[in-house]
Amino acid sequence: MEQRVSLITLGVRDPARAAAFYEALGWQRAQSPDGVIAFDLLSQTIGLYPLEKLAEDLGLPVEALGTGAMTLSHNVRTAAEVAPLMARAEAAGAEILRPAGPIFWGGTIGYFRAPDGHIWEIAHNPFSPLAPDGRFRWEGY
Repeated sequence: MEQRVSLITLGVRDPARAAAFYEALGWQRAQSPDGVIAFDLLSQTIGLYPLEKLAEDLGLPVEALGTGAMTLSHNVRTAAEVAPLMARAEAAGAEILRPAGPIFWGGTIGYFRAPDGHIWEIAHNPFSPLAPDGRFRWEGY
């Protein structure tokens, strides 16, 4: 198995509402088959898929899925970008869990919960600068 993630699938109760949330953050949809709403990222894709269909595919009851103890992180180029992006998420319908602010390891972070419960971290990590095209790599390029 190659060391990469190709697709992150988020189970959502209302795909149209979930898509509108990510579009309000500035994302653009990619062409996709019926039943899946996709947003291409740098070398990955996020797919929004009906929660009931995801549970069916997995062979589990919907109640067993939850959102898990996981975060999706979006790193930005400067510490000053964290708070405005958190505000944009809140305006789009997110619940702010931790406002933007400094963190003990020297970066700036904030957390929000998207309307379907997925938790996102917005972060500036001065020790892992982004590549010019926005790609992230631990410890930078």
